[in-house]
Amino acid sequence: MKSTGSITDEQAHTYATWFRALGDPTRVRLLHLLAGAGRAMTVGELVARVEVGQSTVSHHLKILAEVRFVLAERRGTSTLYAVNRACLSVFPRAVRSIMGEEEPDGC
Repeated sequence: MKSTGSITDEQAHTYATWFRALGDPTRVRLLHLLAGAGRAMTVGELVARVEVGQSTVSHHLKILAEVRFVLAERRGTSTLYAVNRACLSVFPRAVRSIMGEEEPDGC
């Protein structure tokens, strides 16, 4: 079923930003690890599970947090990162709206 609506410039920009955030295999792996863990994790925990350094993991988490795919929570001197399931669940709808199959929505 085709939608008669169209996406706005702002929505197109948002969706492009989401796709860019997922355009790196390390970020996809980090999201997968966080989703599979089912809990918030520290950068150190994530570094122990991927073959990249702490600064690289932190950089990728920052990008994922900017598009709200992950949520960051400070606890003392540590920051815990968790998948933002509410935001990621909107992602397939964004794809359908790009295809003209559904009205656009945001995260």
